[in-house]
Amino acid sequence: MSGQLKEVRNRIKSIQSGQQITKAMKMVSAAKLRRAQDAIIQMRPYALKLQEMLQNIVSNSEGNIDTPLAAQRAVERVLIVVVTSDRGLCGAFNSNLIKTTKRVIREKYAEQFAKGNVQILPIGKKGYEHFLQNGYKVNDKFWQMFANLTFEHVKEAASIALNGFIDGTYDAVEIVYSEFKNAATQKYVTEQFLPIAKVEATEGKGLKADFIYEPEKDVLIAELMPKILNTQFFKAVLDTHASEHGARMTAMDKATENATEMLRSLKISYNRARQAAITTELTEIVSGAAALAG
Repeated sequence: MSGQLKEVRNRIKSIQSGQQITKAMKMVSAAKLRRAQDAIIQMRPYALKLQEMLQNIVSNSEGNIDTPLAAQRAVERVLIVVVTSDRGLCGAFNSNLIKTTKRVIREKYAEQFAKGNVQILPIGKKGYEHFLQNGYKVNDKFWQMFANLTFEHVKEAASIALNGFIDGTYDAVEIVYSEFKNAATQKYVTEQFLPIAKVEATEGKGLKADFIYEPEKDVLIAELMPKILNTQFFKAVLDTHASEHGARMTAMDKATENATEMLRSLKISYNRARQAAITTELTEIVSGAAALAG
């Protein structure tokens, strides 16, 4: 019985130690989430408006633009940018992003993948490790992005997609990332990055806009398009960064709750076992005293 009590005590100490770690990680993630959330909330309206403006220009039936970034061609070679996190302990966050990427390959680019024409550009250690270990073609230049998360650094990664599309290395570029909603909700998104998608005008909601271009239209758009696309790329990275901390905070909160439930159950078991031991000892004492008295 004493061995059983000792085993339960050791389990209680182990769970209490783990619970302290999960509580600390939850607090750290909450602090990081506030900063990451502020960054994406401030960035998102600006990025969405730029994206709307870009699609409006490209989709304008009277404004055909001679730009290689909007060129539609047969898709033979594909680049998929996958934004994951560097660390785990954030629930199914990374595995969902990886599953989303594989689903995109299976549903849209199965033929290209079979020919070996799909390349992965991972941002984040978890995605890099998974796709490298599973035999995918991986560009390993920017998987450590989160160690230096600045616009200039993200712009360098985006240039691989932009320059690769312009020179014909890739015929399509997709981005897989997690769109931040709140601490408990993340939406796993796939977006066509290149070529710039045209949006068909719906009845009564045409995209046509009367833009005034200064300087010349072609010169201005050639300068603006890469900058807007770099902004979209940066938004995807910031979205995933905030989603990661939200997912980790939620996972650590749930782990702390589970530890509390386990402790409650173990303490009940421990008290019952101790009560049984005391009862057994008392019974033995009474029996011994009765034997001596007889």
